[in-house]
Amino acid sequence: MNKSQLQQHDREHLLHPFTDFHDLGAQGTRVITSAEGVYINDIDGHRMLDGMSGLWCCNLGYSRREISEAIYEQLNRLPFYNSFFQCTTVPSIELADLLAEVTPAHMNNVFFTGSGSEANDTNLRIIRRYWDLKDQPEKRIVISRKNGYHGSTIAGASLGGMSGMHKQFQALDYIEHIQQPYWFGEGGDMSPDEFGIYAARCLDEKIQELGPEKVAAFIAEPIQGAGGVIIPPQTYWPEVKKVLDQYDILLVMDEVIFGFGRTGEWFGSDYYGMKPDLMTFAKAVTNGYFPLGGTMVGDRVAEVIKSRGGEFTHGYTYSAHPAACMAGLATINILRDEGIIQNVRDNTAPYLAKRWAELADHPIVGEARSLGLVGALELVKDKSSRERFDDKASAGGVCRNMSIKNGLVMRATGDTMIIAPPLILTTEQIDELVEKARRALDDTAKAMA
Repeated sequence: MNKSQLQQHDREHLLHPFTDFHDLGAQGTRVITSAEGVYINDIDGHRMLDGMSGLWCCNLGYSRREISEAIYEQLNRLPFYNSFFQCTTVPSIELADLLAEVTPAHMNNVFFTGSGSEANDTNLRIIRRYWDLKDQPEKRIVISRKNGYHGSTIAGASLGGMSGMHKQFQALDYIEHIQQPYWFGEGGDMSPDEFGIYAARCLDEKIQELGPEKVAAFIAEPIQGAGGVIIPPQTYWPEVKKVLDQYDILLVMDEVIFGFGRTGEWFGSDYYGMKPDLMTFAKAVTNGYFPLGGTMVGDRVAEVIKSRGGEFTHGYTYSAHPAACMAGLATINILRDEGIIQNVRDNTAPYLAKRWAELADHPIVGEARSLGLVGALELVKDKSSRERFDDKASAGGVCRNMSIKNGLVMRATGDTMIIAPPLILTTEQIDELVEKARRALDDTAKAMA
């Protein structure tokens, strides 16, 4: 089929996630046909630097035959077997071992799922089971953050704090939300450090309001990804740690986006010096080559689940899928053996920080922030007051389209432009990314004038 035929069939039969179907019908889909390295190509032959690593997942880019060959060989050897009924497979054992090596030292058990959403559902099941086995069944409430993202199942979306999602379903009633650590958008006249402490103390206030004896866990991303790459002030996580240390409450770190090297450390938990009880992962664990997610379970929780519990009545058909686990093994071995994460930490992250910060001088950029290989640009009408463009003008949407036109994939979250390029990005490609982003900003400024 040619492009117009493909778009027509897409319009007639494919329901896309997070999509305004009226807009999709009017504009048509962008058909991506091939990719190599850090670049993707559409059906018109337009080549773009993929500034979003697919959907935060292709950290090694698109040309790692080691991963696809590992999947192929496993499919020929054993395409599937389940991990129910006291059964297992060699790849699932080996990947569990390897994950125990690269995750924080106190995390030595994993429950495999097919996605991050399923893993966060699993977290809720583990949290409930843990406190029941501890004879504290009244500990039921999970605290999350406004504008956080934890998936799109009923449980995942309930944990997330995105109001637009909550309007379209009935959220679980035992999940509460607190202030996000978004200094640029919500810090007011406070300094970043003051606001970081304020946002962390909101957790303490909510725990006291609900009663510590009723609060089971706090879940958060180390950096809020889909919410706009919200990098918390330096004071935030140390203060959160102090709050959590006061109460007997589990910490769940959602590392779906920031796990496997995005911050220049293996996990955001490592970067911020946090010690979670449960840690959600997915996306980059297989470089996007095969669906796989999971929950790393800290020793204090795993000991209770394994030694006191009897049957844990939870699982998925594709938990520990052997081909998915082979993809995970190949991906993690590349990250480790080629020193890719160390290179991010020591070379490309500092270089991106330097070049990305230069965009702060643009007339419509209110803030340019980055950490590791992730960044955000706040689009504003007035830099001094942080005044935004009119909502109906959709500066973010305009800038996204201008970015595509200039050969760069950036994502718009409202009027915040975000990037999360592959970890294999070179300094020359960082220069290319920043230059294309500046051209997109120039075009956006003209369009919004």
